Amino acid sequence: MLIADDHQLVRESLVAVLVAADCCQVVAQASDGHQALAMCAERNPDVAVIDLSMPGLGGLEVVRRLRELCPLTRSLVLTMHDDEEYLLQAVRAGAAGFMLKDSSASELIDAIRNVARGLGHFSPEASRILALQLQQPGRPIEDPYRNLTAREREVFHLIAEGLTTKEIARRLGISTKTAENHRARVLGKLEVRNAAEVVRYAIRRGLVH
Repeated sequence: MLIADDHQLVRESLVAVLVAADCCQVVAQASDGHQALAMCAERNPDVAVIDLSMPGLGGLEVVRRLRELCPLTRSLVLTMHDDEEYLLQAVRAGAAGFMLKDSSASELIDAIRNVARGLGHFSPEASRILALQLQQPGRPIEDPYRNLTAREREVFHLIAEGLTTKEIARRLGISTKTAENHRARVLGKLEVRNAAEVVRYAIRRGLVH
């Protein structure tokens, strides 16, 4: 399995718990979203434990991209965010489980085992929220990315990282003009005026640290 969290102490604590339980092998650790994707592509873990708030690329986007990049890797979100919006977006992105960081070590181990077996695992509160959503399917779910395309989500995160239009063009291998067009569409769809407002938007919705 892989552990992705920007706090080294959290990662080391999780590894210690899992080693003591002798329930799995940790093949990689990542401190940000981009690193998590690269390591998953290289190691192909069965389970990726992912924090939602990471620098660069947030956990929601990591879960979303993992579903396409590494379809055999199942994502277990481990976060301090207990808002209904985060849970529902994580499930929509493809998460097989959702746990809060104040859960017990034994519950986390059960979650990892269940997810590895192809089952889902959600905390009791998360299960209640999901059941309510099924009972009331008409309840609106706000997508923090709104209607951004996959490419626009990439540009969104690069803007939030502080990259200029030229730097975005080089990173994505596209022309500066194309990058400018993507940037303009991102700002328009999110109804923000500049890069600073993109960063604030991303932070408020837990998409970046």
